[in-house]
Amino acid sequence: MASSFAVSYLLFFIFLIHSPYLTSALLQRSNATDKLALLAIQAEISHDPLEFFTSWNDSVHFCGWPGVTCGRLHQRVTNLNLADLSLVGTLSPYISNLTFLKGINLELNTFHGRIPTEIGGLFRLRHLNLTNNSFSGEIPANISGCSSLVIIRLGWNRLTGSIPSQLGTLPKLEKVHFHYNNLSGTIPESLGNLSSIKSFSFAVNNFQGAIPGVLGHLKNLNFLGLGLNKLTGTIPPSILNLSSLASLSLPYNQLEGTLPDDLGFTLPNLQVLNLGHNLLTGPLPTSLSNASNLVELDITGSYFTGKISIDFGGLPNLWWLILASNPLGIGESDDLKFFDSLIKCRNLKVLDLSDCRFGGTLPYSVANLSTNLLTFRLGGNELLGSINVGIENLVNLTELQLQKNKFTGGVPAVLGNLSDLRLLDLSENELSGSVPPSLSRPSHLYMLRLTKNHLNGSIPLSFGNFQYLQDLDLSQNNLSGPIPKNLMRLSSLTVSLNLADNQLSGSLPSEVGELKNLGYLDISKNRLSGEIPVSLGSCVSLERLDMAANSFQGPIPSSFSSLRGLEYLNLSHNNLSGRIPGFLQRFSLKNLNLSFNQFEGQLPSEGIFSNASAFSVTGNNKLCGGIPLLKLAMCPKNELEKRKSHHLELKLMIPLLSGLVALVLIVSLLIIRRLRKTHTAPLVSSPSEIRMFSQVTYDSLHKATDGFSSANFVGAGGFASVYKGTLESGRKIVAVKVFNVQSRGNIKSFLVECRTLRNIRHRNLVRIYTACSTIDYSGKEFKALVYEFMPNGSLERWLHGNSNEELSGSGLSLAQRVSIAIDVASALDYLHHHCPGTIVHCDVKPSNILLDDQMVAHLGDFGLSKFIPEVFSISHPHSSSVGIRGTVGYAPPEYGMGSNYSPEGDIYSYGILILEMFTGKRPTDSSFEDGFNLHNFVKMALPERIVGEILDPMIALNGGMGEEDCLISIMRIGVACSMESRKERMSIVDVIKELESIKRNLPAFSRNQCSTCE
Repeated sequence: MASSFAVSYLLFFIFLIHSPYLTSALLQRSNATDKLALLAIQAEISHDPLEFFTSWNDSVHFCGWPGVTCGRLHQRVTNLNLADLSLVGTLSPYISNLTFLKGINLELNTFHGRIPTEIGGLFRLRHLNLTNNSFSGEIPANISGCSSLVIIRLGWNRLTGSIPSQLGTLPKLEKVHFHYNNLSGTIPESLGNLSSIKSFSFAVNNFQGAIPGVLGHLKNLNFLGLGLNKLTGTIPPSILNLSSLASLSLPYNQLEGTLPDDLGFTLPNLQVLNLGHNLLTGPLPTSLSNASNLVELDITGSYFTGKISIDFGGLPNLWWLILASNPLGIGESDDLKFFDSLIKCRNLKVLDLSDCRFGGTLPYSVANLSTNLLTFRLGGNELLGSINVGIENLVNLTELQLQKNKFTGGVPAVLGNLSDLRLLDLSENELSGSVPPSLSRPSHLYMLRLTKNHLNGSIPLSFGNFQYLQDLDLSQNNLSGPIPKNLMRLSSLTVSLNLADNQLSGSLPSEVGELKNLGYLDISKNRLSGEIPVSLGSCVSLERLDMAANSFQGPIPSSFSSLRGLEYLNLSHNNLSGRIPGFLQRFSLKNLNLSFNQFEGQLPSEGIFSNASAFSVTGNNKLCGGIPLLKLAMCPKNELEKRKSHHLELKLMIPLLSGLVALVLIVSLLIIRRLRKTHTAPLVSSPSEIRMFSQVTYDSLHKATDGFSSANFVGAGGFASVYKGTLESGRKIVAVKVFNVQSRGNIKSFLVECRTLRNIRHRNLVRIYTACSTIDYSGKEFKALVYEFMPNGSLERWLHGNSNEELSGSGLSLAQRVSIAIDVASALDYLHHHCPGTIVHCDVKPSNILLDDQMVAHLGDFGLSKFIPEVFSISHPHSSSVGIRGTVGYAPPEYGMGSNYSPEGDIYSYGILILEMFTGKRPTDSSFEDGFNLHNFVKMALPERIVGEILDPMIALNGGMGEEDCLISIMRIGVACSMESRKERMSIVDVIKELESIKRNLPAFSRNQCSTCE
């Protein structure tokens, strides 16, 4: 009876599976489940800038939807690929209903929230990739239910908690990548059960404890990345005997112990060994000579000792050798003997042996090192003798650091033949002789340091030929003679000029005023004399100024009142006289030294003068007053009365002068109005607010532009048209901006621009020559401004071209774009912080940035600019009643909600400008809509998609590893400046510092940190 029932049941089952109608019904039901799950996933997407999901509709079967792959027989979803779509949203738990899923790829989006625990029900899932999103919370423990998992990638998220021990139950796992999260706890021992594993990448988390020795039993493991954690203990011997390992990256932990002598034999497949910044000790194993596949060796910042006994001749593929900051070497003459084998590494590009204990001389074999070498660092050792002139054979060298040794002899003139050199540091040696003029030949040199040597003679005149030099340090030598005037004209000097502690004589050249972007100037301890140049007050970016121990005389120039960024000022041990200026009270000085001069009169008592520990006036015996703690003599009564009398006179004079000025203005306006009515000869009438060089007539401008002909037409904006002209006096080529006076607002724009440009001067602002306010030949009102002509046109033209040309950014290199970004930031810094009252430009955009013949950027068009009196702070933006300021796409969001203007508004516009410069996309691009904008476009791409996807394709990269890091940093600056909240925006001062740092690092070959994660 039982067997009969079984037979009947089997026949019934066979009938079911062969019934087309019933099978179809079951499939339809399953298909409906998958479709509903897909729609549920779509419903959790809050932002779809690429409109990817618009095609997920009933016009096509869901198996035909983009990103969806189905099985051919059962029509069930087997793969979901939504990678790199800039999606924003959460991951729906209904993804668990896609029970046939084998692959999920959501990489490079902005999914946030927790990883749904329901994902553990996908037992067929083989590949899970959630890399580079914003997932948070813990890794679901029941992910172990995905028993078919082969690869799990959760890197670059915000995950917390520990690694679930249940992961050790997944027998098919080959790759586990959890790098760049906030995971903590210990690494589970259970991971030692993953017999198929090939790659663990747990770098940049907060793991602690010891590295489990059981990981050394994983015979297929070829990548182990645990860098930048808090791991302790020793490296398990089992891992150092794992022959399958190709990459062992454990930097920035607290690992200790020594490396086994046979390491090169037990790890025969090793390509990357990165153990830097740990507590490891002992010698480097000689057996590494047999690690023939080694490409990178980095042990920087550890405690390895002894001589280098490795024969590098057996490592033909080595290109990265970093042994810096270890007590390697014993100060003997043959410490660098290993150079003889290093010459066989013809792919070597980076060699860093700095801050060790190597002794002896620089071997002759240095001349035969790889010509591919880019970075060569030997600073901070105990090397003797002369600098081997054979270094000139390293023709591609961009960085040479030999500082802090005991080199003697002269500075080799042949170093000037290294045409690609960017950084040269020979400081703190015992070099003598003169400074070779040839050092100015490398056209891209941005840092030159020769400090603390015994160099003599004069500063070469050729140093005035540097084009990109930002940091020059010749201090603590025996240099003599005057300071070359052309050295003071190096506008590229932005970081530091240090000529201190030499024997320089003569006066400080007045050309020093051209160093407008210099941050640090030190000319102390020389034999300089004469008065301090008034032009020094033009160096408005100075933060540190040291002129001590010279023979300067006369008063502190009143122009110093412009140096409001000063933090450290030292004028001590000179022969300066007169009163100590009161404006120093208003500076944000941290230290002020005016001691041992001949200052006299009342000492200010506010600002820095209220803190006795922050300033010194010792040795000025004619000073009086000040804070009681100084115990200076009381000022004579007649002097105090004289000051009070002077203040009273001022109080009486100010209203009288104001009334007189008002009367003159009224009379002038009446006369002008009468002259216009009678149509007399053209009259040049400069507005009362403007004082320029020389004024021009309408007739001269008419002739200069050939009657404002179309041939001389440059462009037009909302307020005016611009023409190229040549003035008869001196044949000066100028730009003539003619305002459309039919609109009252345009006349106001003319007056605003006159007022703004009246007293401001900066190398990165468009220079105005004069203004013309008169009537034309037909008796109509005429207003124009005459500017310096910029032969390379606007940045807009270089980025996007126009209908008549095909420029479109093709001529702007990466370095030029960075320089332009710095130029514009410097202009804004000047307007916001170094003018009499804050000036807000209100319309920063590419068309208002003009480029001169040297491709230096100049900010122009101040027709919308606004003054903010000094009594207003940045935290209290001034409100405007003229409506929205600026240009759509560049104007900050707050301008559309009350029309407030502030320096932070300019910073927002600047941030958008940066993003446009490096993506090539306008903020008004048609792809930006429904709240999605250029800011979000870049923010979502950071950091891994910059170069490959959103970078302007017109930017040609050289392939250097540092370029991508620099670009990521630049994009982050653009994003930080264009934050929606005004308070969250980056300060322009910090922007300049960051960009200067990027510019310094851009030419050099910087370290690629990809070895910390696969």
